[in-house]
Amino acid sequence: MPRQVALLRGINVGGHNRFPVARQRALMAELGFGDVTVLLQTGNIVFADPGTPPEETARTLETGFAAALGFPVPVMVRTRDDIAAAVAANPYPEATAEPKTLHLVFLSEPPADTAPLDALDLAGYAPDTFRLLGRDLYLWCPDGVGRSRLATAVTSASLKLGVTATARNWNTVLKLLAAADDG
Repeated sequence: MPRQVALLRGINVGGHNRFPVARQRALMAELGFGDVTVLLQTGNIVFADPGTPPEETARTLETGFAAALGFPVPVMVRTRDDIAAAVAANPYPEATAEPKTLHLVFLSEPPADTAPLDALDLAGYAPDTFRLLGRDLYLWCPDGVGRSRLATAVTSASLKLGVTATARNWNTVLKLLAAADDG
């Protein structure tokens, strides 16, 4: 059965925007979505493809979540094949040996203006690097993302792209793909 993956932004972070896993499952069912798997507590929901385009599914989830929770929850939805394509397109295959050093930033759409990212001088951030491929931004920080000046700069630049963004480490991306394959 085809599956879609909802990537929620900004929930259960630092005690803010609480959206417990059990409530995520229940609300998905209330909104008419079936075969739901919630991965981790940070907003990763895999579910049966409802037969609607991912962008339409995202709008339905955003509206339903906001009505039920009382705060906005930005949602991006990808198909199982979208996730598989992003994994296959990884421009940093050497990073997969240490998957916690590689992050995939999912964008709601390809940015119309990449100038904020283009302005970053990667040489000044080495060995950290990134690459934007359509609506997927790969961020590789070999020494860890927590100490990365580039991760901070990319986050700041992403806020200026005019799109919604949410990041997942490579381990989580692979788990999302595996969960989507299990459906």
